[in-house]
Amino acid sequence: MSHSAGLADYRAALTAPGARGPVLAALLGKLPVAMVGLSMLLYVQRSTGSFATAGLVSAGALIGVAIGSVSQGRLMDRIGPSRPLLATSVLFAVMVVLSVFAVESGAATPVLMALGLGVGLFEPMVGSASRSMWTRLTPPGPARNAALAYEAISMEVFFILGPAISGLLVAAPWAGTGVVAGASCMVVGGVWFALTPTIRHHRPDAVARTGGLLGPLASPGMRTVALAAMGFGVTIGFVEVAVPAAATNAGNAPAGGLLLGLWSISSVIFGVLYGVRPWPRQMNLRLPFLLAGFALLVALLALPTTLLWLALALLPAGMLVTPQATTHSAAIELVAPQNTATEAFGWVITSVTLGIALGQSVSGQLVERVGVWSAYLVATVVGVGFALVVYARRRTVQGADQPAADLQPAMAA
Repeated sequence: MSHSAGLADYRAALTAPGARGPVLAALLGKLPVAMVGLSMLLYVQRSTGSFATAGLVSAGALIGVAIGSVSQGRLMDRIGPSRPLLATSVLFAVMVVLSVFAVESGAATPVLMALGLGVGLFEPMVGSASRSMWTRLTPPGPARNAALAYEAISMEVFFILGPAISGLLVAAPWAGTGVVAGASCMVVGGVWFALTPTIRHHRPDAVARTGGLLGPLASPGMRTVALAAMGFGVTIGFVEVAVPAAATNAGNAPAGGLLLGLWSISSVIFGVLYGVRPWPRQMNLRLPFLLAGFALLVALLALPTTLLWLALALLPAGMLVTPQATTHSAAIELVAPQNTATEAFGWVITSVTLGIALGQSVSGQLVERVGVWSAYLVATVVGVGFALVVYARRRTVQGADQPAADLQPAMAA
């Protein structure tokens, strides 16, 4: 496919009837997706002086996201996204206010963890609703594939901006500035998205539910994708605690967020290039190979002894982040049961966030008890272990013989 055809596919998707309002609102609602959690981690660390406590509170928030993304996704598939988003936006704002009050009051760690859980539980899932919207606004084919690729790439851009903004705002006179700014942005974007005509008027078709409590996760292929996403999240979780810890140990705490933003820059750039000629071609092989490659690259972060060298090492370490995010999203089209797109994507978010929670909580302990370098090496071992499990389950991914180019033609040049 020519480069101009790829641009035309993106244009067709983003200018589809009814898309403009939700796209703009979703940009605002998703911008803080990597900002709120990291800002909370840095805020708690600055207030308590402990990365271990901050990691536990952040892990509580991520567990809340893991639960909320599935329950909200299932509800959106049944009654539409507007009412769930409005309700969760209000509850999310309340939980953030209570969390800030608790931190300022010096509340005990279990209390902070419980409130963090509530913050994550009610975080409005604009990303899931936005992704599923494209199955209604675009027909199957290049325009829809371009829309899904846009979702993955835009999220990576937010993963660049979020940590960078968090790193800058943690140096503000009040360390909680980033938490409040990110939460406010998410609430305004969520309410705006929910009230756009395209979203407000959507009523899903009544369909028979399958899979019981597990929903789409009852599909073996969906479970394989979820395992790949969890391994991805675990690896990221280790790094998200270790890098700010390295910056703090070097006497430059604000640099932690900027460094995390740096590895997302290489992620976006390589993600676009990877889409031109993805490898491996088969989806069932791409899932484990990308995860293993990512985990091995993270081991490079254990070598630097200065922040400058750490910044340089983060560039190759981040290259396979966007390719994995795009692959997880594309794989849903192959393995998820019909009419479960929002919940299926919610399970991917759940898997990633549970992995991040596990990685962050273990990484916080390793950083304080062993050293920053140990977090990177353990991340590599755990990530490769997940990749081996995904490889062993590769036959469960239905449609695995379909070339990657057929799934993401809009990324081709």
